[in-house]
Amino acid sequence: MTGTPPPGPPRVQTRITVPDSKIMVNLLGAGDEILRLVERSVNSDVHVRGNEITITGAPADNAVAERLFGELLELIEKGETLTTDAVRRTVGMLEQGGAERPAEVLTLNILSRRGRTIRPKTLGQKRYVDAIDAHTIVFGIGPAGTGKTYLAMAKAVQALQAKQINRIILTRPAVEAGERLGFLPGTLNEKIDPYLRPLYDALHDMLDPETIPKLMAAGTIEVAPLAYMRGRTLNDAFIILDEAQNTTPEQMKMFLTRLGFGSKIVVTGDVTQVDLPGGTTSGLRVVQEILNGVEDVHFARLSSADVVRHRLVGEIVDAYARWDAERENQQGQGVHAVPGRSAQGNRAGRRR
Repeated sequence: MTGTPPPGPPRVQTRITVPDSKIMVNLLGAGDEILRLVERSVNSDVHVRGNEITITGAPADNAVAERLFGELLELIEKGETLTTDAVRRTVGMLEQGGAERPAEVLTLNILSRRGRTIRPKTLGQKRYVDAIDAHTIVFGIGPAGTGKTYLAMAKAVQALQAKQINRIILTRPAVEAGERLGFLPGTLNEKIDPYLRPLYDALHDMLDPETIPKLMAAGTIEVAPLAYMRGRTLNDAFIILDEAQNTTPEQMKMFLTRLGFGSKIVVTGDVTQVDLPGGTTSGLRVVQEILNGVEDVHFARLSSADVVRHRLVGEIVDAYARWDAERENQQGQGVHAVPGRSAQGNRAGRRR
């Protein structure tokens, strides 16, 4: 005999009135695309008629939907034009929880130039930016596309413009990814330029291009390989070490001990993308053990949830993490990983 399933929670209605028709148009999106995205993102039923939004569902589900609409309305009231990306990021932040309000995160301006504003787009990025304000040395560790270097450079330019520091120093280890510097054509500067090019590209997003050569000629901005840091003491500077996973422990120690008075250091890297020769330990991996718990040193860890490139980048990061975990598990059991099986396992995981 089949028993009667227990009744679910009672369904109730919650109503939100939007007094301004222009705000409602922004809230719904072109062709109601934002409304449809909200409907797919919540468990309650959402119905819009005129200037009234009716939410029907379990009280807890209604509360989630009501909070989502509240955050989106605040974004609009702060002058933002809603996009589907902003809605997805708001939903993601609400799912993560935390004290920060999505509307506050998505409207925190770091730097503006020619109508373009650089802001954090995730809770992880907001906490990373806050850590840079609060600590002398910050490590931004996470996968590609999480804005580790870009946000650090925006904070550096902000500090320079506010006259909190006198110069910006950007550096990377010139580690060969399959090539040897000696075999590349040109002078030393021409050989190392490809390794530093991403830093120049980011600078051009944040400063007027015609001012950059002048600032570099004056020494206000310096972009150089890590080897050029040896023997220096860097005072009143904002110093960024990019691609730090490609430093050796000795190089990391050398770099961190360049810190002078009135300076701030941000170290960024992805410990899953080490290009060092086989058997060489990454300085970024070791430093987490050495400096853990040291006062005024902070480790900000970003994840695939903080990826701000194409949506697929986050899924790719997660897929590789699952594959690596499965391979390590198989090796621990004495079984050799088979790429085809790993991929199949990932697909099965996604179906679940």
